[in-house]
Order: sequence, then structure tokens, then C-alpha cells
Amino acid sequence: MTAPIWQGRRVLLTGHTGFKGGWLALWLKGLGAQLTGLALPPPTNPSLFEMARVAEGMNSHFQDIRDAAGIAALMAKTQPEVVFHLAAQPLVRRSYADPLETYSTNVMGTANLLEAVRTASPATRAIVVVTTDKCYENREWVWGYRESDPLGGHDPYSASKAATELVAASYAKSYFSGPGAPALATARAGNVIGGGDWAADRLLPDLIRACESGQDLSIRYPQAIRPWQHVLDPLAGYLRLAERLLEQGHAFAGAWNFGPAEGNLKPVSWIADHFLAAWHTSTAWQRVEGAELHEAGILKLDWSKAAHLLGWRPSMSIETAIERVVEWHKACIADQDMRQFSLAQIAAYRPL
Repeated sequence: MTAPIWQGRRVLLTGHTGFKGGWLALWLKGLGAQLTGLALPPPTNPSLFEMARVAEGMNSHFQDIRDAAGIAALMAKTQPEVVFHLAAQPLVRRSYADPLETYSTNVMGTANLLEAVRTASPATRAIVVVTTDKCYENREWVWGYRESDPLGGHDPYSASKAATELVAASYAKSYFSGPGAPALATARAGNVIGGGDWAADRLLPDLIRACESGQDLSIRYPQAIRPWQHVLDPLAGYLRLAERLLEQGHAFAGAWNFGPAEGNLKPVSWIADHFLAAWHTSTAWQRVEGAELHEAGILKLDWSKAAHLLGWRPSMSIETAIERVVEWHKACIADQDMRQFSLAQIAAYRPL
């Protein structure tokens, strides 16, 4: 778990109290980065942030990404060389309930961050803005979406992430394209799973809660096909992308997909069955009836650009990914040191 390019590197990570951001924070600290985190307090209780003591060894700030002045002040103080932007409202169903929160956090929050880089942080050389596979205009294609395909969004969350892509592209073209300007890229991944995710209305956290309570789980869209991937696979892509931005600048700017292998494209029902079998439980699932909010039926990513230009490929099968999630949560139940357990899973990860 060593990479000289990260040793002592000043890095700002937004969203470090969340699930994906927490894993990236642990990884970056392990690589030797001088890490500053900016986020709201943990969104769940329990949380990966608390269980794995993510704040240890880093400069952690609880701050709203919508606070433009506060973001600029922190940027001016810390002068990060690399910025990873993961802070977001990440839930589709919550976006239906509170669209203004979703748009203000995901769209204006990104604009606030990029404006702070532009005006207050001349030291920044590389920016990775993380969005989602849901930023594409979903046409229910059986083939994967490429980075050049049209953006869109039926629900407020998806639309906010498409808009985030446009904001990032606008800043890249207007402010971050000349000599000495930071190189900006966006990263789009699939349905990410891993230990330490307790979010509401997500399949694996819901399955974990069902297993722990002994109650059966109701599932809304058992037939929906999703691009499942363990959290460490896309994070490895984000790190490699940031390294290329540092080394070669604007040649690696733009949009990038970091999706799973074809074998990881599975229906929700398949994931539920295999997770419950891996947990060794009598808990079962059933399809919930009634009114449903719109969700995509099938969603795939074409990650050939990352394979050819970054040398990145997903390395973890969905079966192994599910096993890693079960192992993490059973270790948590057994009251193990979850920081060390998480670091051990990172150390054992072998990117292709």
C-alpha cells in the first residue's frame, strides 16, 4: 500500500464522512498523503467514519459544501495539490423527497468548490469530481454508456449529477485549461458496495439490517439490473486518474467511466439471494407491491477508455465483493478494530 507520488502530498477530500469518502480517506492516509477532509457530520449512525476512526491522522472539518465563503477560506489555508470531490446528496429516493437540497448540494456545492480552487488555491494541480453512472440519459440500452453519450436524468438525483458534469466541464473549459491551471476530470462509477455502508434505501444496507433484526426484507425492483462493484475498484480508478493528472496534466482531463466487469451486472434479486446465502441466515426477501417511483431498469457503463488510457480494470468479482461486505459487517458485530480491519482489506486489494 505504497505509492511515492502520494507521500506528503497535500490532498483535500470532500465527503470524507460518507461511505465512499471514508474508504478513500483511509486509503490516502495509508499512501502517506497529508489529508484534509471537508464534509457534514456522518450521515448515518453507525457510520464508517466513526467505526473505522477515519478522522485519525487527518485534518477533519465538519462544513457544508454549500458554504461558499467557508470552502474558500479552507482552500486558501490548506492549498491542496489534489482535490477529490465526493461530497453529495447521494440517494435517489431522498432526492424525490427534497429536490432543492439535492440540487443545492450536488450542483451549487460543486460550483462552490471549483470557484474556491479558482480564486483561492493556486497550488492545486489536479481535481477529480466524482459523479455517477446515473448522469447519462438512460435509454434502457443493453450496451454500456460511453463518456461521450448524452447526459440526462429522470429523477432529481440523476439530473443533479448530470448538471454537476456540466458545471465541471464549464470550469474546465473556462478556467482550468491554460498553462499552470489545474487539470480537472470527472469520474462515473456504478452501484458501489462495501463494508460500512448504512445508508437508507440501499440494497445491501437494507439486507444487513434485515439479517441483524431477523426480519424479511421487502424489495422494490427485484428485476432491475445494476452495475455492482466493490468500493475499492472505482477508488483505485480515481487514484490512478489523479496520478495521471498530476504527471501529465490536461491530457487526462475530461470524463471517465469506472464500471464493473460484465459478470457483475446482476439483477437486484440475484444480489439479494447471494448476500443472504453468504450471511448464512434464514432471512428472506419479497417483492413489495404498490406505487413505485421511477428507477432505471438496466444501466451499464463502458469503461474501455479507462482500460486503454489509464490501464485500469475492475478486479473484484461480485461474488468476492459480497463476501468482503459480509466479512466486514460480521467483524463489526464481533467488535473487532474496524479501522485495522478496513486497512487490511485495502492492503489485500490487488488492482489489475
